[in-house]
Amino acid sequence: MPETTRKEKLLEMLADAPEDLFLRYGLALEYHKEASHEESLQLLAELKAHDPPYVPAFFMAAQQLAQLGRISEAQTAAREGIGVAESQQDLHAAGEMREFLASLGR
Repeated sequence: MPETTRKEKLLEMLADAPEDLFLRYGLALEYHKEASHEESLQLLAELKAHDPPYVPAFFMAAQQLAQLGRISEAQTAAREGIGVAESQQDLHAAGEMREFLASLGR
């Protein structure tokens, strides 16, 4: 009998707790690992639009977009994430995104 994958486990847990942001973020990471980029970015977009926005989603979206060569979109995601992180007093995340943004150049 095949072992249950992390993605399958996350989907099972989400069936019971569909609003769990951490589980949804974990699922986005699993989609990214299997190169299902649009699915991953869609989940991250939903987390970014959540009230309040889920700060880690901005950074992960920016990193994925940069990996895909979508630098302008990555810069936008990082800039938005910095603002959201600061508004939520998450200065560590804001700092990480600032460094990442700087690494992307202008």
